[in-house]
Amino acid sequence: MELLKQRILQDGHATENDVLKVDSFLNHQMDVELFAEIGKEFKRRFADREVNKILTIEASGIGIACVVAQQFGVPVLFAKKNKTKNIAGEVYSAQVESFTHGRVYDIIVSKKFLGPGDRVLLIDDFLANGAALQGLI
Repeated sequence: MELLKQRILQDGHATENDVLKVDSFLNHQMDVELFAEIGKEFKRRFADREVNKILTIEASGIGIACVVAQQFGVPVLFAKKNKTKNIAGEVYSAQVESFTHGRVYDIIVSKKFLGPGDRVLLIDDFLANGAALQGLI
């Protein structure tokens, strides 16, 4: 997406640790107008896929996932990085190494909200090394 590329070139910057900082518009402070355009682009690219759920991982992916879900008219489901008391029953789980936090998380998604018939579009805020998306798969 050209708009996102231009925004990264304009406002993103690389740190000495090889991290591309996009926190001024993408994953700390969020530019919702940019998100709206990103949502439209995902809809354009995946309109023929009969998506009925958007799946992301907490926390940075939730904002973009919500905007994308709005374009598709479907719910958002996010993988939690910690087991909580409000998730009961069977869950899907995977281990995911966070590039930015440098640690491994056990992510979980309740099977109550994700089943074999679902057509899921995976969304995350930024691709570092693909570990989060691989865990979601």
